[in-house]
Formats: sequence, C-alpha cells, structure tokens
Amino acid sequence: MSMIRDLRSAVLPRRGATLDDTRTATLRAGDAVVDCAVYREGRRVTDRCGAGEAVAQLRDAGRQSQGDFVWIGLHEPTEEEFAGIAARFGLHPLAVEDAVHAHQRPKLERYDDVLFAVFKTIRYVEHDRLTPTSDVVSTGEVMVFLGPDFVITVRHGSQGSLRPLRRRLESDAELLAKGPSVVLHAVADLVVDGYLSVTDELQTDVDEVEFSVFSQRNGRGSDAGRIYQLKREVLEFKRACAPLTRPLASLSTTPNPLVDPEVQAYFRDVADHLARVNEQVLAFDELLNSILQANLAQVTVVQNEDMRKITAWAAILAVPTMVTGVYGMNFDNMPELHWHYGYPAVLAGILLVCFLIYRGFRKNKWL
Repeated sequence: MSMIRDLRSAVLPRRGATLDDTRTATLRAGDAVVDCAVYREGRRVTDRCGAGEAVAQLRDAGRQSQGDFVWIGLHEPTEEEFAGIAARFGLHPLAVEDAVHAHQRPKLERYDDVLFAVFKTIRYVEHDRLTPTSDVVSTGEVMVFLGPDFVITVRHGSQGSLRPLRRRLESDAELLAKGPSVVLHAVADLVVDGYLSVTDELQTDVDEVEFSVFSQRNGRGSDAGRIYQLKREVLEFKRACAPLTRPLASLSTTPNPLVDPEVQAYFRDVADHLARVNEQVLAFDELLNSILQANLAQVTVVQNEDMRKITAWAAILAVPTMVTGVYGMNFDNMPELHWHYGYPAVLAGILLVCFLIYRGFRKNKWL
C-alpha cells in the first residue's frame, strides 16, 4: 500500500510533465525496459530509446496524428523501476500494483482513459514420460496498459516473449497504423494461439494415460498418481483460460473509444479460438475424471479377485486342518484308529474332498 500512496503523490498529467520528469522516469525504468519505440503511421521512427525521450518525440506540438503511439515493453519491473513510467502516463495505482506483483486472474479493467488487461501465458513442459510429479504446463503473465497514444506491455515469467510479435507487427505498417489497439489484439491472439498449441500436446498425454489404463489386462499397474497429476495441470490451464472469456467478449462486442472498430472485428476471431480452447480443456477434465474412476474400479476388481482366491484356498485348506485337528485329540476310541490302512485312507479322503472343492471353485471362476 505504501507504493500506492507514493504513486498517488507522484502521478503527473501525461501532457503536462516536464522534460526533467520524463528523464527521471527513463532512469528509474531503464533496467526493466526491453524495448521502447515511437510509431508514426505504422512505422517505427526511433531505434531503442528511453521512455521519456519517446514520449517527448511523440507529443511534439503539431506532429502527432491519429494512430501514432509509443510502445514500451517491460519484463518483471520492480516498484521503483515502474514508478516513473506509471507517473508519466498517469496509470492507476491499483493497476500498477497488479502489474508489478503479478499472480493476477485474467481480466480487463478500465481506469479513466486507460485499459488494463491481464493475460495468462501457458507453455507446455516437455517430458519423456508422464509421472506423478511431472510438470506439464508452466504459466506466466502479460499485462497491457492501453491508452490513446501509448501501449505498455509488462511480462512476467520466462515464456511469452513479445520480441517476435513486435517484429511481425512492424512488418505490417498498414495494420500498425490503426493504433495501440492493434498491439492489444496481437498480444491476445498470441496468448490464445499458445493455448491451442498446449491443448494439442495435452491431448497426447491424455491419450497416453487412457491407453495405459485400459490396456492393463491384469489391472496390477495403478495410474492414479499420473492421472491426478495430469488433472492438476489441466486445472491450472483452466484457471488461465476460462476467466479470459468475458474480457475478450467485451473487447469484441462492446464499442470502446480506445479500440479501433476494424480491430474490434479481429477480437471476435480470438474469442472464437478461446471458446474452442475452453471446450477442449473442459473435455480433458471430464475425460480424466472418467479415466480416474475407471482406474479405481479396476483396482477394486483386482482386490475382489484376490479376496476370492484367498477365500477359496482358505476353504480348501480348512478340510485337512479340521480332519487333522480331530485326529490330533489323542482319544483311544476313534474311528479307524487301529485300522492298518487308516492313515492312507484318511489322506485319500482329505485329498478327494479338497479336489472336489477346488473343482467347484474353478468351475465358478474363483480360482
């Protein structure tokens, strides 16, 4: 909260800040800035420069036209590194706090004339074989501050680099000339395309687990740990993509002065791709529930079969136990006690009864 109070006291009107203030912002944010450039009519007009220099160049009187903007990219900035930029652009302290500390749900919020969007990035973690402790997906975050003449991207995590995205957009000046909303769409499209790639990889893992469970003829191998771990990873994926549905629906259907009407149509395509991802993730979750239940049912069946075998052998062994127990009481007057063939006759009787019981159990498939 101390950071919020500091920012509230430090916020300057975007167009009223002095050049000294701008230079201070540049120095305080320099370590976290990955790239910073000014775009006029869709073309990059500066090499990498400081944030203050870029803003000063963009907002020279009489030179700025509609669609011109500055794009600042940052990677895991600290409070001190981001405070200068936040003050220069008049970013809301609550949004700044979210951008610095990360670990946010996907969302879209508006603060006066600035949009703040949070996207969760997902990366598939390669592994030779799925185990009960395997990491299947890794998450990161990309935050986007969108204003009338600026866009600020803040990235957390090792995945989701925006350098290739910037290069691709810079190669299409006609598209980039539509303004900062093009960058917001490109980031959303990049994130959702990443989701689609991860679903393809997850499909392989789910198929592997499913085959493993239903190919076990004796049911001895338990895959419950692997299934549960994969289900946890799918749940993490679900937490990343499901909350993004409403923000994308808002961007694709609700008119917004910060989003070019032509760009808004492209958000509908991203929202459609996200709907496919959500359906696939939900299907994974339901399928893993069914696979887990099937695996537990297999284990229960195997245990029941083992108990039947133990019970059958116990019944067979009960016969000689009972007979020898009776003859072991050492009474003088017992049947056939002094008969010459008594001992072999008793053994033969025991074996015959045991065989008949064994045959009955085999016939009923207990053994």
